[in-house]
Amino acid sequence: MKQTLQLKISQQLTMTPQLQQAIRLLQLSNLDLQQEIQQMIEGNPMLELPDDHDDLPAPTDVETAEFERPAEFAAEMESFEMLDRDNIPSDLPVDTQWDDIYQSGSVGGQEGNADNADLDSRNAAQESLQDHLRWQLNLTPMSDTDRVIALALIDAVEPGGLLGVSIEDLHGSLQPSLDVELEEVLAVLHRIQLFDPVGVAAQDLRECLLIQMRQLPDDTPWLEQARALVGRFLPQLGNRDYPFLMRRLALKEPELMQVITLIRSLDPHPGSRIAPATTEYIIPDVFVKKVEGRWVVELNPEIAPRLRINTTYAEMVKRADSGPVNTYLKDNLQEARWFLKSLHSRNETLMKVAARIVEHQQGFLEYGEEAMKPLILHDIANAVEMHESTISRVTTNKYMHTPAGVYELKYFFSSHVSTDSGGECSSTAIRAIIKKLVASESPRKPLSDNKITQILKEQGVDVARRTIAKYRESLGIPPSHERKRLV
Repeated sequence: MKQTLQLKISQQLTMTPQLQQAIRLLQLSNLDLQQEIQQMIEGNPMLELPDDHDDLPAPTDVETAEFERPAEFAAEMESFEMLDRDNIPSDLPVDTQWDDIYQSGSVGGQEGNADNADLDSRNAAQESLQDHLRWQLNLTPMSDTDRVIALALIDAVEPGGLLGVSIEDLHGSLQPSLDVELEEVLAVLHRIQLFDPVGVAAQDLRECLLIQMRQLPDDTPWLEQARALVGRFLPQLGNRDYPFLMRRLALKEPELMQVITLIRSLDPHPGSRIAPATTEYIIPDVFVKKVEGRWVVELNPEIAPRLRINTTYAEMVKRADSGPVNTYLKDNLQEARWFLKSLHSRNETLMKVAARIVEHQQGFLEYGEEAMKPLILHDIANAVEMHESTISRVTTNKYMHTPAGVYELKYFFSSHVSTDSGGECSSTAIRAIIKKLVASESPRKPLSDNKITQILKEQGVDVARRTIAKYRESLGIPPSHERKRLV
């Protein structure tokens, strides 16, 4: 093979570390951004937070906003302000006591306990369902073998309270040296089912409800009929087959309503009372409000700290010096400048995208979900002259606070369905209409998917029945036969 030399021209995109940092900051959530800023402040002596409070940036009017990207960023470029919440005195006498400084009683006093009760309850470690059951097991006299079986059963209990594995599988997973029979495992299970909360460690929903009904007084009205219904006809109850239930139980409609009311008073997820779901708090990135008839957008100051270059350390940099100390200062100064530039670019891009979203979805802010307009990433990308991938990054895990609530920026994007008049209707608006129709339907005769399709077609929105079924399922709305109620 003959070797030759060829000249070839090609284009290649190389991502510099600065560009990689800007992209990474762009897609960070609030919590991740705060951690990134804190790590940068701790690791780079050139960065610092100001001591005093400066004025916050003026809100952005979505009707008159003009965005311009600065060509250069000075070393002292400041981003946005972080509100200083610490007013602890810096210089205290040696013999000063804590109570001498804080006389309000916010620490250790009765008033402080009342003020911090909610904070303490949120920060305190919550007891799990397994911990609650093990605590009761320690108070129950039991042999060593039965205690091993009980611990295995407790570990198999799901957060809702039901067993996550079958008794046969759990019996097979026990150590052969224990030499226990399946009946012994069932006996230990029945003892655990007497623990609090009532109905825990049940093998299925039927057993969970029956265990709870065993704890009710024998003279409870309709208790016998409720046991028969749950024990024999629970699937028919789930399918709302009320004529079948009335015929098999020999009950009239008002009597069946009383039986169902008793069953509904039971808890199908008893374990959730011990370990409730943890509440997750969302900090919005931008605020939207109406001022003098115009919608304005402003950045949340709590998630946009005003960083700056430490002038004392910056003045120590000598241009002609190549010593290790000066090189270290130069590198940190350059890193701090690029970080400030990336942070400023992130906030600027976020404001651009949020302003254009508000400008496009003013109908939603005024009238609700039914006035939501179709919107895709390409529309916003063209409006702000950026790539769709950038819009996707800036709208992920970013939230907007509006008078109607807090929404993720991606919530305002949706596909469209053509209308008879030649316009377009947002899929979000269609979901809102479906939710409204189902909320106002007759419990005795709920609307089917075909009926909802006909109603939307009368309003000029031509949607297929399977599309209605898909939107209904995404809203968590069961089909019509499961929504039927006796009234």
